[in-house]
Amino acid sequence: MAKLYFRYGAMGSSKTANAIMVWYNYQERCKKALLIKPGVDTRDGEYRIRSRSGLVANCILFDQIDWNAVRAHEYDCLIIDEAQFLSTEQVDQLLPIVDEFDIPVICYGLKTDFRGEFFPGSARLLARADTIEEVKTICWCGRKATNNARLDGVGGITKVGEQVVLGASDKYIGLCRKHWLVGDPGPGLRAEDLARGAVPGVCGCAADGEDEEDEEI
Repeated sequence: MAKLYFRYGAMGSSKTANAIMVWYNYQERCKKALLIKPGVDTRDGEYRIRSRSGLVANCILFDQIDWNAVRAHEYDCLIIDEAQFLSTEQVDQLLPIVDEFDIPVICYGLKTDFRGEFFPGSARLLARADTIEEVKTICWCGRKATNNARLDGVGGITKVGEQVVLGASDKYIGLCRKHWLVGDPGPGLRAEDLARGAVPGVCGCAADGEDEEDEEI
């Protein structure tokens, strides 16, 4: 029986890489999976998704889905990246595909924004998905990253601004709740590191940081 999956994780947890790998696995087994993203995500080109690890795949936009082809079982699975950008209505469009046509739908995305608030798409997926799974990653301190932080460019993070501002490692980082609350982006991203020429998105291991006890994910 098909299910609606919501696989969420903080920034940098390899959600897009997972989506591409699942899509590839379907092709490898002579199955046809449709790779999709919301139209608002234009970072890597209109019809392409790219992971931070370098995996790239072509896709279509959600509004371009041929629902007649989907209902005719021309696809074995729908895979949606950046699903937090879906509207409530778009998430609801997926429900009959799973329930009535028995086609699995796998959504990857963020659970909350940089302010700690739900995206509309994520909130609806949390309410409607059959299976909710976390794609895990770690904060710079070694604890599990549960919050998405928007870098302010001067050595801290900001919790003010528009909900949707596209960016990758140059603008966002996944943090544990503790360091998200205190606004510490970690070694390589603090003001003194930026003053020394550190570049957001590039490992700052050489910078001096606090020693924190690791926590199992």
